[in-house]
Amino acid sequence: MAEEFTITYMDEPAWDVIGPGITQYNTEQAGSDHSQWICFVLRGPGGEILGGVIGSVFYEWLHVDLLWLPEEHRGLGYGRRLMALAEEEGRKRGAKRAFLDTFDFQAPGFYEKLGYQVLCGLPDFPPGHTRYYMSKTL
Repeated sequence: MAEEFTITYMDEPAWDVIGPGITQYNTEQAGSDHSQWICFVLRGPGGEILGGVIGSVFYEWLHVDLLWLPEEHRGLGYGRRLMALAEEEGRKRGAKRAFLDTFDFQAPGFYEKLGYQVLCGLPDFPPGHTRYYMSKTL
């Protein structure tokens, strides 16, 4: 008698199986990605984390996953400094290029000033807005 398989919804992702599975497959196909996390934070006078940048380096690319600062700390150069540190650390770890995504209501102009170019835009993601995918050579 054949085994019966089922597909079910989970409230929490099954990273323990899916993540290592795709990593193993990708390694078999393209070699190790040598992934490494990068995180720089802006701390307030009391040491509290106010914002920062999180990314990773893999396959010689820096992926800027998240960059966020509270409104009152924007336009003061902190975002530019955080990005410069992430890019510098990415280069140290072997990244030759960088990529990220941002919405039209977030910071595409900011990233363009840093040398990022739009690769593509997905219109109506979310409805009425555009999600941009951008990259640059480091």
